[in-house]
Amino acid sequence: MEEEQQKLLQSYPYYWGYTPEEEYYKQQGITSSKSSFTTTRGLTLFTRSWLPTTTPPRAVIFMVHGYGNDISWTFQATPIFLAQMGFACFALDLQGHGHSGGLKAFVPDVDLAVEDCLSFFTSIKNLPRFHGLPCFLYGESMGGAICLLIHFADPKAFHGAILVAPMCRISDKVRPRWPIPEILTFLARFFPTLPIVPTPDLLYKSVKVDHKKVIAAMNPLRYRGKPRLGTVVELLRITDVLSKKLSDVSLPFIVLHGSADVVTDPDVSRELYEEARSEDKTIKVYEGMMHSLLFGETDENVETVRSDVLQWLNARCEGRTTDGD
Repeated sequence: MEEEQQKLLQSYPYYWGYTPEEEYYKQQGITSSKSSFTTTRGLTLFTRSWLPTTTPPRAVIFMVHGYGNDISWTFQATPIFLAQMGFACFALDLQGHGHSGGLKAFVPDVDLAVEDCLSFFTSIKNLPRFHGLPCFLYGESMGGAICLLIHFADPKAFHGAILVAPMCRISDKVRPRWPIPEILTFLARFFPTLPIVPTPDLLYKSVKVDHKKVIAAMNPLRYRGKPRLGTVVELLRITDVLSKKLSDVSLPFIVLHGSADVVTDPDVSRELYEEARSEDKTIKVYEGMMHSLLFGETDENVETVRSDVLQWLNARCEGRTTDGD
């Protein structure tokens, strides 16, 4: 297992003991850059791009990570793969996450996060080199919820969405029982940043493969504290909003979920698929897979999910081919 860990670590340019960052991306056959984006509130957010080098991009994919995560460690395995397949990928660390500004893992207002993402994504879409290209959203867990809220904010802005284990609604299986939400809401008015909400470390409930748990835990930017009161109350609020608006989803989408996911509920993804009014919608529920579909599973399972995502994208990028098709 130690050999597998060392081999996997070499896949992360953040781990400077192996391959320098620029050289690593070159070995992967893509280019990557990092920058910053300043919001209308004056907050500085860290951004990354992953671009194909041998062919013009077939489409642009705008990506949103989940709670407590960031775009510079395990998350970026997916945009690297997609860039190798000819897609231009962009992402940002949400407020309070990764290298972005804000108190660590404090999400005071998801609507502001939606505004931040939409502003950044629009600035990229307006670049001349991407004019006329299909544009897709991609979100994992909380990022999936944010993608749907972006869609509600600007329903015609994107050609589709890839939703990986999205947090569309807090499952009744894990949602705190009355009167806990009411107590948390009351306390959050006075102590919103207090990290006291008792929850297990979701990393170990998300990642199936043991040596990948070790790699994920080594992320220097990962938040390891308890969820903050204000963050929990805000996620409860926004998922309540989403649960009432599933029938308003109209963009093409694919939703992917593991049947053994205990972080977000696959039954809620089934509800999204059934209730959405989108004419073009696809669902994949993978038997026995957990929350981290595109990193934490066995390599074989990860390839299965990647293949489904790629097939879905290929079918919606007319006439734009790469050697990966």
